[in-house]
Amino acid sequence: MTDWERVRDDFPELQQTMNDERLAYLDNAATSLKPPAVVNRLVNFYQQENANVHRGTYQLSFEATERYERSRELVREFIHAQDQREIIFTRGTTEGLNLVAATYGEQNVRPGDEIVISLAEHHSNLIPWQQLAIKKHATLKYIRLNPDGQIDLDDAQQKITSKTKIVAVTHVGNVLGNQSPVKKLARLAHQHGAIIVVDGAQAVLHLPVDVQALSADFYAFSGHKMLGPTGIGVLYGKQSLLEQMPPYQFGGEMIEDVQLYHSDWDQIPHKFEAGTPNIAGALGLASAIRYLQKIGMRNIQTRDEELMAYLLPKLEAISGVKVYGSENPSQHIGVASFNIGGLHPHDVATALDMEGVAVRAGHHCSELLVHSLGVNSTVRASLAFYNNQEDCDQLLRAIEETKEFFNGGLR
Repeated sequence: MTDWERVRDDFPELQQTMNDERLAYLDNAATSLKPPAVVNRLVNFYQQENANVHRGTYQLSFEATERYERSRELVREFIHAQDQREIIFTRGTTEGLNLVAATYGEQNVRPGDEIVISLAEHHSNLIPWQQLAIKKHATLKYIRLNPDGQIDLDDAQQKITSKTKIVAVTHVGNVLGNQSPVKKLARLAHQHGAIIVVDGAQAVLHLPVDVQALSADFYAFSGHKMLGPTGIGVLYGKQSLLEQMPPYQFGGEMIEDVQLYHSDWDQIPHKFEAGTPNIAGALGLASAIRYLQKIGMRNIQTRDEELMAYLLPKLEAISGVKVYGSENPSQHIGVASFNIGGLHPHDVATALDMEGVAVRAGHHCSELLVHSLGVNSTVRASLAFYNNQEDCDQLLRAIEETKEFFNGGLR
């Protein structure tokens, strides 16, 4: 059995105080904390192993290349891809999704075609498709959400047609924490000859991910949301699709041969990794994956469910608090978004910060979804496996104190 209090010791940030209060870090959907194993891996590379990859004919470069490519293999294993050539290192989820839109989308979407996304999408999985539709004179269609924030599969069946070329959905929503029925949507997409692109940014810290079981054609995620460094991410793509796609950027590393008026591209994945890659970031991501694997993603999933089952009913029971999304804690994977009476979410977040509670307030880069809730912004508390019940209790107390401070107690 995992000793979760011992796990907390691996995150020194949790041991500090903020505004003379213990820190309850509840902004994990924005970025996760980093264990020393990840930080030390970055330092060790720059101090002991620093060399460019794929280019040098000396031992230090050989070893850096070997470690970098081992990191790629570890990512493949983590998300259960079939081949490590299907793993492309990017700067993050946003770049991965833009890469697909700018290559596969540019190559395959024609005037009159349709792109289908949901109202639950982060802007990173909305704006690239919106702009592609404008550029290609295609139609962008939105799948409705049920009242509890889940994707409406009946509406999806109506929206995904023979004209659909791309379906793009989040795996786990960053506002409501809802898990999309990716496998069912993939089946619908494939029945109509379309491909499915999955934004996995919020899923990889909370759920075991198997891209083959999901039938995902593309799957993008960020290292910094799963204990890794910032500036490193991953795009998984099926080999058959990646091989047909043009490069995303041009320069060094991604070429096979250069002539005066013509160039040939390298094989995948290097075709999509122009220039010097984020070597240290890839090594740090590999350390983060090893840490997660040591704990076990099933154990992490269970821990997350336990914490949300503890927090959500108590949060919903506070007078004046409106919690958005399903009443079922299992439909809030790591995320609970709420508002307090007539208080502005930014005021609430500032007040909670004075009590040592770090949360996010705003539209969370998901304006369409937040507006569909009838508000302009929410307060978002997001949990990770290293949080505990004391963090939840601290949030609940801080909410009560915030109500008292602003309104003398909302009714």
